[in-house]
Amino acid sequence: QVQLVESGGGLVQAGGSLRLSCTASGTYRRSTMGWFRQASGKEREFVAAITWTGSPTYYPDSVKGRFTISRVFAGNTVSLQMNSLKPEDTAVYYCAAGTLIASYEQHGQYTYWGQGTQVTVSS
Repeated sequence: QVQLVESGGGLVQAGGSLRLSCTASGTYRRSTMGWFRQASGKEREFVAAITWTGSPTYYPDSVKGRFTISRVFAGNTVSLQMNSLKPEDTAVYYCAAGTLIASYEQHGQYTYWGQGTQVTVSS
């Protein structure tokens, strides 16, 4: 059984910062970890990914330079530091994990998912 639990979501003003964390239990250490988000009425969108070695990392243009994904191997924890937040970043953010990731931006590549945490950015 694999469980991913996100934390750190909340309400923040535009330009502010949030740090999301995902703690994994029962997961294989050599897992690619990713973050996705889904805004109301929209498709799930790739946010960031990190390989089991901790590098390289991957970001779409929409968050590159503002978001940073990192992991602490000892605690099986992956974090997403989000800076310079914009209203369009508002979404439910999901942590995901997989061991055979060929396309980091495709949610179907990931096997395990957290329950999601709401991030709301106000103008």
